[in-house]
Amino acid sequence: MPASLYADLTTTLRPLLTELHQSPDLFQTWDAHLELVAAGGLVVVKSKRAKGVVDSLFWGRAPKSTENKQLPEAVAFAAIDRFLGLGAHLALSDALPESAVLDEAYPHCAVKLSYRKKGAPKAKTLSMIFIGLNDEAEAVAYAERSGDILPLVTARPLAGDKLHEWR
Repeated sequence: MPASLYADLTTTLRPLLTELHQSPDLFQTWDAHLELVAAGGLVVVKSKRAKGVVDSLFWGRAPKSTENKQLPEAVAFAAIDRFLGLGAHLALSDALPESAVLDEAYPHCAVKLSYRKKGAPKAKTLSMIFIGLNDEAEAVAYAERSGDILPLVTARPLAGDKLHEWR
């Protein structure tokens, strides 16, 4: 079965994260943890608002470095935005098998996001690991090469214990 593409989900996630970054007052609560690995570097966004108090941390690691450094919020969100702006995305359906490793040539981002906008009846939650590719053709070729090694999503919506689309 061919791997599912996630352009629709990343297209809705991108403006949501922009809104969270630029207009946090529109949200009653949120808990965002995003980890992006791209070009050998790492960018982490951790931000939480509970009971009116916001706690955020933005940090990263340069390629071939072992030292983590704090990043400005705008830099961290810009890196995530660039990743979500790629032409195609695949997603993992489960944790990686012990022998499997994600290809460093392709950026990947773990997203765990829970939020409730002001006035919304309930919170929404997303937990996914995305692999970013330039276009749909590259995504299909990547899925064909990696399909037996990586647990790629083949049926949507994904609803597992740890990884899931919106709930």
